[in-house]
Amino acid sequence: MAETTADVRRDIELTRERMSSTLAQLENKLNLMQIVKDHPWPVLALAVGAGVLLSGSGADVKAAAATVGATKGASSKLGSALDDVVATLMTGVHDALDQKITGWVGEVKSAIGAPIQSGNGASNLPARAD
Repeated sequence: MAETTADVRRDIELTRERMSSTLAQLENKLNLMQIVKDHPWPVLALAVGAGVLLSGSGADVKAAAATVGATKGASSKLGSALDDVVATLMTGVHDALDQKITGWVGEVKSAIGAPIQSGNGASNLPARAD
């Protein structure tokens, strides 16, 4: 039986629709967030069970030992470089926070009419006359 091009196109379109429908159903079945929302207690029990099995297997100790062995010698070089980077970062964060907080305090003081201290400790308000 010879099919016309219209029949072939209709078959292709029907196949596409079936595939789209099947993929949508698979996505719904494999949507992990929806499964957790629908069944939180079994998921929690599964997570606890997996944690107990992993802790009993000693895999964490083996992984830690392998990590220590692999990074021996690199820690002294890398550690000092990371210490410098962290120190510089923390200094920058501290300075930025200090400036921001000082600015906020100045804004609050000016809003309530309190004397505002300049960088050298002197007040920007005139001295009292009494």
